[in-house]
Amino acid sequence: MKVSFITLGCKVNIYESNAIKEELTKRGHVVTNELEESDCYIINTCSVTNMADAKSRKMIRKCIKENPNAIICAIGCYAQTNPEVKEIDGIDIILGNGNKGKLVDMIEEIAKSPKKEKKIDIIDILEMHEYEPLGVTTYDHTRAFVKIEDGCENFCTYCIIPYARGPVRCKKQDDVINELINITNKGYKEVVLAGIHTGRYNDNGTNLSGLVKRIITEVPKLKRLRLSSIEINEIDDDFISLMKQHDILANHLHLPLQSGSDLVLSKMERKYDVKFYVDKINKIREARPDIAISTDIIVGFPYETEKEFMETYNLAKDLKLTKLHVFPYSVRRGTKAAGFPQVDEKIKKDRAARLIALSKELEDSYANNYIGQELDMIIEQKNGNYMVGHTSNFLQVLLPYDAKLIKKEAKIKVIKVENSLIYGQLLEIYEN
Repeated sequence: MKVSFITLGCKVNIYESNAIKEELTKRGHVVTNELEESDCYIINTCSVTNMADAKSRKMIRKCIKENPNAIICAIGCYAQTNPEVKEIDGIDIILGNGNKGKLVDMIEEIAKSPKKEKKIDIIDILEMHEYEPLGVTTYDHTRAFVKIEDGCENFCTYCIIPYARGPVRCKKQDDVINELINITNKGYKEVVLAGIHTGRYNDNGTNLSGLVKRIITEVPKLKRLRLSSIEINEIDDDFISLMKQHDILANHLHLPLQSGSDLVLSKMERKYDVKFYVDKINKIREARPDIAISTDIIVGFPYETEKEFMETYNLAKDLKLTKLHVFPYSVRRGTKAAGFPQVDEKIKKDRAARLIALSKELEDSYANNYIGQELDMIIEQKNGNYMVGHTSNFLQVLLPYDAKLIKKEAKIKVIKVENSLIYGQLLEIYEN
């Protein structure tokens, strides 16, 4: 059977799609990421925003319309949280989160049946307390992702994800270590630890800092370790100490801010205030003065006036954050903030544009600091006439293309920043 995959959303979804692909391949099926003629289509959906919902619906309907005889599978967060998905004609399998390991069996069962009958398996995710042991051994890119945690219990007033992913569940630390050893034995040099709420990792008293310490000690072939995202209040002193001691930890953190206004943060029911965020950033920079810090910001959240917006704008600018991922507030049915007084859409759009422009300024300013400096990078893939990779501090650098250097670790010199693109000169290839 030929199976096409469409994966939307976060790194956890990417990881889970890869696990399903591996199982399909083991059973002799042919897997593709292209929307080409196939016997089965798996749409791993996202529901983090209204736009994500709309994109999920669009991809489901596109596959149904263009491939009426194929097996159509809608899985993941949109399938979990939106009952109307059951009413879309043409879907054969609807599978939520927490039980994606069942999918291949369900597909094969339908394929053997003379008459396709719709299969729906949506568990009560809020009652899910066991970590689903999906595993991955191969990756599409040079940078590998390892899922270590699932679920979120923050229940921020704007967010549907706790209802899509359920409570926090964590992979056994020994399983994480073994997966990393297998990955690095296959030549992967960089690994990203991913989760829905990564900072809440805990396995029998070993928290995220403890897990990272074990990885540094027990996975000798690993060259670089990243975190996909972590809440500012979950960066502890032990983790900062590890950053100070070990260059293997990437010189970059993604620390969601969401708002630079204490009023808005309180309405969001975030677990920190502005002072806490600033103090922790300063503490991190004492350990890593040149660290890149990116963030998420929601604009136009209920109760955000121009005053609160400018508090956010000025905070991001004053902190010299290196990249802003900007999201206009999206009403999510079933969340507390859906009942709050809403900000006009035109105002949201204007504020988002101003923050995006600021982000470009901040990115260029940070990159320009490195002109003439030598950095280590991992070369990842071809990009036009160049090859591209990332440095430890997540600068994406373009080098003249040489096919035999893909996936190599290199020393480079940053030579210029032009139109927000960073160009480098290759100095040395590390052979180890």
